[in-house]
Amino acid sequence: MSTQTELNRPKAPSRLKHYLTAMIIILLLWGSSVQTDATLGELIEGFPNMFDLLEEMFPPKWSYFDNIVGAMLETIRMALIGTTIGAILAIPVALLSASNITKSGWLRYPLRFVLNLIRTIPDLLLAAIFVSIVGIGPLPGMMALTIFSLGLIAKLTYEALEAIDRGPLEAMTAVGATGLQRIIYAVIPQIQAHFMSFTLYTFEINVRAAAVLGLVGAGGIGHYYEITLGFLEYDKTSVIIIFTLAIVLLIDYSSTKLREKLL
Repeated sequence: MSTQTELNRPKAPSRLKHYLTAMIIILLLWGSSVQTDATLGELIEGFPNMFDLLEEMFPPKWSYFDNIVGAMLETIRMALIGTTIGAILAIPVALLSASNITKSGWLRYPLRFVLNLIRTIPDLLLAAIFVSIVGIGPLPGMMALTIFSLGLIAKLTYEALEAIDRGPLEAMTAVGATGLQRIIYAVIPQIQAHFMSFTLYTFEINVRAAAVLGLVGAGGIGHYYEITLGFLEYDKTSVIIIFTLAIVLLIDYSSTKLREKLL
């Protein structure tokens, strides 16, 4: 009996496997640092410059706060509108991309390819493209965040759709329910909490992203980052950073509480 137990017990990974894995990781890190000309010596040499920059940033110039409140509100509005429109567009895209909802591979795989393509393009590049199309202002920023939100929410949602309980779907199919009825009564009740969680998570990301879209002329608080950094007014930049951090922490806390209630 004991011999059989020993045979059935899974073997522990050999130490040699761990050593080889560690060596491969070290070689990859070393090769990457060589190819990118990044050395520990350069980091140590430039580290004191960080303290020089911090010395120029403090104390913050709090009188500059009134100049950036409107831009920060514009940033939040951009993130809110972009996330909302992107979430709405993501619903049909996710349904058409899920293998247990849409059986046609000719429809699923092209949509998944488009979603992968959207997530490949950085939101800053999207904003620059839309600025060249519609001009400077918050509109190209909202368009960029809409596209980004569509790609992210649709991807997370269709993966969650493929993991839902198939029982209700099969039961409704057996009684002759239409495709729309299956979605309304068997799919939405299982996925709605996850969908709201994905949307809130994307909104958090978009607030951070919208804060720098102004660097390419897409509106928001990023425009003031560009101005203050360009004129080396680091005491004003520190005010913007502190204000942005406070807003992001507040939104993060609020969305976390909402997700807890949803899930």
